Amino acid sequence: MHRHLISIRDLDDGDLDYLVRRGAWFAEERDPAYRPLTGRVVGGYFRRTSTRTRTAFASAALRLGAGYLPYGPADLQLSTGESIEDTAQVFARMLDALVVRTADAPDEVRALAAQPSMPVINAMTADEHPTQAIADLTTLLRRFGRIDGLRILYVGEGNNTAAALALGLARFHDVQLCLATPAGYGVAESVLDLARDQATPRGTRITQCHDLGQTTAGADVVYTTRWQTTGTSKPDPDWRRLFEPFQVNGRLMERHPDALFMHDLPAHRGEDVTAAVLDGPSSIAFEQAENKLHSAKALLEWCLLGRRH
Repeated sequence: MHRHLISIRDLDDGDLDYLVRRGAWFAEERDPAYRPLTGRVVGGYFRRTSTRTRTAFASAALRLGAGYLPYGPADLQLSTGESIEDTAQVFARMLDALVVRTADAPDEVRALAAQPSMPVINAMTADEHPTQAIADLTTLLRRFGRIDGLRILYVGEGNNTAAALALGLARFHDVQLCLATPAGYGVAESVLDLARDQATPRGTRITQCHDLGQTTAGADVVYTTRWQTTGTSKPDPDWRRLFEPFQVNGRLMERHPDALFMHDLPAHRGEDVTAAVLDGPSSIAFEQAENKLHSAKALLEWCLLGRRH
């Protein structure tokens, strides 16, 4: 039995809850003898730069007993014209799972997943970063003991991380997610509509505004990402002027005195966040990064073994 993770929206509620809790379990369970993927081989195809996600999945595969084969953007015959469908058929006969980052549309990832035997994990596409959302939810669960009822302020570009976060939090109850994004750089309304369809019956509220002054104080979490999303560029040469009011700094954190600070990294100190916040006592950004490893273990185990504990 194998399963793919292409989008958070592809998971049912039980699977999402399981993956988050399983990631938290792996964070606490450090038994080196637990190697359920012994004899398996996991491939990692990264067409865009990656530090945390690439390392998390390579380390997770090795720690769970699997081998790991890395591929860069110029390593495959795709660069000479071989079709993605043919590549998928070859991979499926030699690998047990494939982790893919493209930063483009998800079509390539879904084409790789079209073969019948190899699980494929989306390690980031232009529209969504589902493995980041699972790590984020794992971080919230570990820190608060719950996700239901949390108040989260997301500040900055409405990128693939923000989209995945909205789709993930929509599955929990009584959550308040406020997305404060620069005008023209928000989460797509089509994604928000999907998230709200899931959120409303659960009493969860997802809002988006383009003025930090419209947000209420007292969040449990303040979350930001780098302003220049990996693998993208902005057509407006004056875009930084629009983003400057959305910096996470001491003044913003004073409005949320009990809030933890999260960042999916890499951070650009002095732009998206000040060093005082990133390195301060409220920051759990590096703990959040570590949780990518634990979430990667949960995902590889689930995708390859279909296991539920």
